Amino acid sequence: MGTVRKLANEVEHGLAGALPRLRKTVVGKLALAVGAMIEGQTPNTVELANLLPLETERQDMREQWLRRLLKNPLLLAPRVMEPFTREALAKAARNGQTVLLAMDQTDLGDRMALLVVALRVGDRALPLVWRAEAGPANIGFESQQRLLEQVRAWLPAGAQVLLSADRFYPSAALFGWVQTHGWGYRLRLKGNVLADTGHGDETITGQLAQGVAERYLSGVRLFTQGLMTNLGILHEAGHPDPWIIAMDCPPSRASVLDYAARWAIEPMFSDFKGRGFDLGSSQLWHADRLERLVLIMALAMYWCVRVGQDDALARPTPLEKKPGNKVTPTIGASGNSAAAWSPGSSAVCAD
Repeated sequence: MGTVRKLANEVEHGLAGALPRLRKTVVGKLALAVGAMIEGQTPNTVELANLLPLETERQDMREQWLRRLLKNPLLLAPRVMEPFTREALAKAARNGQTVLLAMDQTDLGDRMALLVVALRVGDRALPLVWRAEAGPANIGFESQQRLLEQVRAWLPAGAQVLLSADRFYPSAALFGWVQTHGWGYRLRLKGNVLADTGHGDETITGQLAQGVAERYLSGVRLFTQGLMTNLGILHEAGHPDPWIIAMDCPPSRASVLDYAARWAIEPMFSDFKGRGFDLGSSQLWHADRLERLVLIMALAMYWCVRVGQDDALARPTPLEKKPGNKVTPTIGASGNSAAAWSPGSSAVCAD
C-alpha cells in the first residue's frame, strides 16, 4: 500500500490546488481512491477497498469507507472536473486549433449506460463530462444537451469546435443545438432518416447511399422538421455499411473523413473497460454512484496523461532532441488525423 499512498499524495497535491473550494477531507479521500484506482485498475469496490491505505485491518470498514465516498453528494463530477477540463480545452484551442469533441455511449450489460463527451488528445480521448442512466437504451437528447451545455460553458472564448457523433445520436434536436451555437459537426446518420434533396420526392438516407461509392449533396433537408444540412456519403470497399455523414460545410471526401476523429473515443472506452479499468465488472446499480466511480477513473486517466506529457518534455528521446524535428501536438488533432490536414475541417469551413 506504500505505492498507493505515494500516488495519493501526488494526486492530492494536484487536486488541492485545482479544487480550493472542496473540503480538504473530501480532497484527501478522493486522492486515496484515485491512487488505489491507478494501482489496482479495477472498478470492483471490494478489490479497490482492499488497496486503500487506511489505518484499519478490517475489510468491512474499508468497503464502508469507499461506499460512503461513492455516495458523497459533494463529489459532483462537473464541479471536480471543471478546472481540469478548462485547462485541457484551452490547450486544445491554442494556436487556432479546432477542438475535436466526440459524443458516444458505452453500455454495462443491460443494467447501465454511460454517455460521454470526450476531447481528442493526440490519437486518444479524455472524458470531459458524462451521465449514467439505468438500462441499455440510448440516452436521449435531454441528457446530451446537459453535457454539451456544460462543455460549451468551459470552452475558451472564440474556440472553434468540431463535434462527431455516431449514428445512434443525431436527431432534429441535436442538429438544432449545434447549428444554434455555431459548432462544426460530423454526425453519422442511420439509413432510415427522412431526406429531401430538393430534386424529386422525399426519400431516406439509405436510398441516397444505395449503390454508390461516393456522393456529395448540399442543401439537404432532414427529418420531418426539414432541417437544412449537407451530406457526404462514402462506402469504402470491404466495409459493410457506408458512412452517411451530415456536416456543416460543403461536402467532400476530405470532410467526410473528418468523421474519423471520432474513433479516438474508442481507445478511451477500452481504457474504461476491457483493456484498462474493467468498468464492465462493476456491480454498482445506482447511476450517481457509477458516475462518481467514473470520476475516480477519469482523474486517474488525467493524472497518467499529465505524467506522460511531463516525462516527454523532461526526457525527450534522442530523435526528439535533434534540431528541426516537428513536435507532434499532444492536444487537438494529431498529425495523422484526417481532421488535422483535410480541407473539410471546421476551421477551414468556417467561412
